[in-house]
Amino acid sequence: MANPGGGASDASGGPVRHIPVLLAEVLASLDPKAGDVVLDGTFGAGGYSRAILDRGATVIALDRDPDAIAGGGAMVADYAGRLMLAPARFSELADYAPAEGLDGIVLDIGVSSMQLDEAGRGFSFRGDGPLDMRMAQEGPSAADVVNGLKVGDLARIFGFLGEEKQAGRIARAIEARRAREPFATTRDLAGLIETVTPRRAKDKIHPATRVFQALRIFVNDELGELARALIAAETALKPGGRLVVVSFHSLEDRIVKRFLQDRAGRAGGSRHLPEMASREATFTQSGKPVVAGDAEAAENPRARSARLRAAIRTSAAAPRADLSIFGLPALASLSSLGG
Repeated sequence: MANPGGGASDASGGPVRHIPVLLAEVLASLDPKAGDVVLDGTFGAGGYSRAILDRGATVIALDRDPDAIAGGGAMVADYAGRLMLAPARFSELADYAPAEGLDGIVLDIGVSSMQLDEAGRGFSFRGDGPLDMRMAQEGPSAADVVNGLKVGDLARIFGFLGEEKQAGRIARAIEARRAREPFATTRDLAGLIETVTPRRAKDKIHPATRVFQALRIFVNDELGELARALIAAETALKPGGRLVVVSFHSLEDRIVKRFLQDRAGRAGGSRHLPEMASREATFTQSGKPVVAGDAEAAENPRARSARLRAAIRTSAAAPRADLSIFGLPALASLSSLGG
């Protein structure tokens, strides 16, 4: 995603309005029709849901952000009887699927432009706000993580989830500073990071961008949520049902790619689950990943890093759920923190 720490902005420096990414491509992959039941696991501002509803389908929309659910009330009224909104994580999507299964599932992974643009949510250092980053607005915050985890745990989070080369230096600087005064705001943390790794003229992003990305992913367990959502989708889709996932980061895309390759029944079976070498494919992949065209990337900076992967559910039984196929990192536990 474009500038995940600083937030998307237009040419004038102001926030970009929310624009659904790869909307035409999502609709082409989902192919929603009247009578279909489609689950939108990341409702946000309702861009995908509205377009699917306009095709005549019924939509079950989930979002863990209570602001998104509250903001969707008008859409529920507009599409009376065909839109159901639920405050839930997309890893819980199987709980909302009808007994006969879903015709489609769409997931738009990552933070929304609305969350980035609201300083009070603490996702961005473009405007100063509390160091929060919680999509569900509950549980440990980014401030709890920065002020409470051991320096080695912070370094691993920054290094793996943010791909930050100076993860160790930044973590040690955080440890030294928080001993005097805990971190409370986004600009406070961003300023500390900038003193450790000053911005150079050739740098395209702020020095704090990768650390903010890592904190957001960790606070919201985004990789774990995605892995569990993919497994849930396998049980919730009916035969012929379509799964469409739009991701914005290589870590997310790698998880989706690994899952679909594993479930496509490669010759010789899964190297992660060798005991299931003879199982049938549960998904057929719909070609190569799709990326935004030049026109969309120019209009919507968020689309520049987007990758869409799609697959169609077969009639084969879902195998035993096992998160080990995703290779998720062993990081510190949020349960050890307050919040």
